Amino acid sequence: MNTTRVERPQLVYLAFGSETYHQEAMFSIASAIAHLGQPLATALDIQVFTDNPAPYANLPVRVRPLSDETRQNWSQPHGYHFRTKHVALREVLRESTLALLIDTDTFFQASPLALFERIQPGTLLCNAFIMPYREAAESSLYDELADELKAKGMADDDMMLLNSGVIGLNQCDTELLDRSIALMDQYYPRTPDAYTLEEFCLTLAAYKRYAVRECTDLIHHYWSRKMLMRAKVKAWGNKHQHQPLSPEALADIRQVSTHIPRPPAMQRLLYKAATLLLPREQRQFIREILYGCYDHPNEFDRACASVWWDKAKVNLQDRTKAPARPGQLEHWLNSPLNRLILGKQQPAIYKHLIKKPAH
Repeated sequence: MNTTRVERPQLVYLAFGSETYHQEAMFSIASAIAHLGQPLATALDIQVFTDNPAPYANLPVRVRPLSDETRQNWSQPHGYHFRTKHVALREVLRESTLALLIDTDTFFQASPLALFERIQPGTLLCNAFIMPYREAAESSLYDELADELKAKGMADDDMMLLNSGVIGLNQCDTELLDRSIALMDQYYPRTPDAYTLEEFCLTLAAYKRYAVRECTDLIHHYWSRKMLMRAKVKAWGNKHQHQPLSPEALADIRQVSTHIPRPPAMQRLLYKAATLLLPREQRQFIREILYGCYDHPNEFDRACASVWWDKAKVNLQDRTKAPARPGQLEHWLNSPLNRLILGKQQPAIYKHLIKKPAH
């Protein structure tokens, strides 16, 4: 290993692909700085491995170019792209005493230094404990691997599976990443459809070898209800992308909350009453559409309108177990009663759901 040692903690992101991931990373970085409480230059360094440096031009980060060739090499021998997370962190730890890789779909609720305080030698910092291995009995990671892993003493039913939205390690514990990468290479051919193989291998590499700590009290990882949070983050980015660390931008970070922006209970009752005159098959759909029409006082909650409209369409299809019939939604949304119920929002809803451009 390279003997160079950078003593400042390293906060690391891996951001490539669609604009969404860069928007998430920008917001997460800004939230870290907003909660830091001291000058960044003396506290920690931020590194971003990325295929697109442009979104980070106005942020105090070290951009580490990530070419397609490098990313493909890091995902070999099986082309497993989550393998790149562990390789990227290992690269940083070659030159740094302390490093933490965090997924882009996160934001800080406390100083990032509080996370680094939990990374002691012999300790792995993860995002969260998920569940005991036994509760994954329906997955290929259990069905295909459990008997073998138990026989080798590598796992048991009580082993707590980890969420790897955060991976924090001391340089002296880089061997854990060597082991997790080797396990991915070994088990991917047997469980190629296991979405969580990467964090499962992290779990195996750490089990009974390292202390494990979590940090759900310090960061929010919005891997569930992702579309609502992405809408809020996108609205923040659209507003502040050119000055992401201005006082206004940092103040707005605290306005991007984790709560689901539903209308108040009384408003939901009014929506229910308003839809009673509709044909039965339309009622729930229009009620859910109305959830996106509520005029929240928080601008970032208002930005979730189209997410509610999309969800209403998906829920309709789930209830009927079939796609909407040709012309069905056009007819519903253009009916006189629904035009009255939806009011001034009707044209925007129609444009979003019916004339939405294909991706």
